[in-house]
Amino acid sequence: MARRLRSVDLDFVEAAPLRLVFAAEVAAPPDAVYRALADDVEGWPGWFTQLTSARPVDAGAGREVRLRGGIRFRETVVAAEPGSRYAYRIDDSNAPGPRALVEEWLLTPAGGGTRVQWTFAADGSALFRFTMRRARPAVGRSFRDAVRNLGRRLSTPAGA
Repeated sequence: MARRLRSVDLDFVEAAPLRLVFAAEVAAPPDAVYRALADDVEGWPGWFTQLTSARPVDAGAGREVRLRGGIRFRETVVAAEPGSRYAYRIDDSNAPGPRALVEEWLLTPAGGGTRVQWTFAADGSALFRFTMRRARPAVGRSFRDAVRNLGRRLSTPAGA
């Protein structure tokens, strides 16, 4: 059963009680990385293997995402700055524990490619916060694997 999460804005990324921040580099320009994040929503499961499906909704103003294990999210895009930032708020989820959640992807040029910084900003039950802090190493590995996969995807010529 989906539960409604608290509606927060982009400032929540800095103010959240729980913040997990990870960074990695990819050998693709920021504009290409941004297009993969914001414009090719349905392509996310091809590089972020924790996702089983993703699709834009509300004419691109939102997304519906499914994760391995059956977790579902309905999201609202809260920042879409081509080549530099993409962020979304989770509005509804069947996941136990979270009360508010925003994810932000910051893109900066780095050595001929892009530095990708992902912030997972959340509030939730004490058990949720504890579990997420304990899961930090696994979440970081998942992020780094996703960025590596995205780099491979972006370096493959179309149709190859």
